[in-house]
Amino acid sequence: MGLFNFFIQEIAMDLGTANTLIIHNDEIVVNEPSIVALDRNNPKNVLAVGKKALMMHEKTHESIRTVRPLKDGVIADFNAAELMIRELIKLVLTKKPLFAPKWRMMICIPSSITEVEKRAVRDSAEQAGAQEVYLLHEPMAAALGIGIDVEEPVGNMIVDIGGGTTGITVIALAGIVCDQSIRIAGDEFTADIMEALRRYHSLLIGERTAEQIKIQIGAAMKELDSPPDDIPVNGRDLVTGIPKQIMVSYQEIAEALDKSIFKIEEAILKALEMTPPELAADIYRRGIYITGGGALLRGLDKRLNQKIKLPVHIADDPLKSVVRGTGIALKNYNRYPFVMRN
Repeated sequence: MGLFNFFIQEIAMDLGTANTLIIHNDEIVVNEPSIVALDRNNPKNVLAVGKKALMMHEKTHESIRTVRPLKDGVIADFNAAELMIRELIKLVLTKKPLFAPKWRMMICIPSSITEVEKRAVRDSAEQAGAQEVYLLHEPMAAALGIGIDVEEPVGNMIVDIGGGTTGITVIALAGIVCDQSIRIAGDEFTADIMEALRRYHSLLIGERTAEQIKIQIGAAMKELDSPPDDIPVNGRDLVTGIPKQIMVSYQEIAEALDKSIFKIEEAILKALEMTPPELAADIYRRGIYITGGGALLRGLDKRLNQKIKLPVHIADDPLKSVVRGTGIALKNYNRYPFVMRN
């Protein structure tokens, strides 16, 4: 058995709508966008994955297609997901091993996922070469990654603003007490920015440009203590059809994102209404923890604090807290009752 264990390699994976992160030997070895470029004539032929595929996105000719296999936090394209996972696993081992390793995988899934969607994640991992597959709900992973003791009898509220979904979860005693999930997150923010520039500036921009704007000057409030500078944005003028450049300020982006952030606030208030009173008392003392890529929006903690009147804590490295927690759960997979085995 000891020799068999020698061939088993453990990896923890946060399979996200926007980014996929993999931990191997306690290190984040893969941090790539969840996108794959495929040959249209031979769909099994992967041309690029991650950052290289993202550079091709919306710039391809008829022989190449770029696919984002996950939509709204779940696998939308089974074959592309399997190929993407397979290629990303190859990035884990820099040297080609003598014997092909057996993989023990821990994969994060949204807490609102259905049994069919869960099966799709498990099948994709097994097709990509996993010997053992364990699944873990994202809020639990996020709580572990933030450093919360999930097993104690205290309520904690985790708001995970990812690429496809925002999950609002109250956890206590190593279990999920109440769970609210809305399909408004990073992708919706990107669509809001594209729509705002089209409407107010008659400028047509692509998804990649909108994503860059969100990262560079994305804000949840119009008044920030240290505002970012205006940035130039290139696109196509809808009136003349000629490429042009405009300057965009963070206030415009804050206005574009206002409705989507309002919906997230409403979902948090709804989740608080569903919370049992004793756990609500704990949340009043401890506050709300925000994680996921959406937590990086400037002024989000201040805006939520003004609306909900509770302390709001942004995780230290919100993009990586889920995968770190998945790594911790993988090390102690026999100890935690919330790890799904079948």
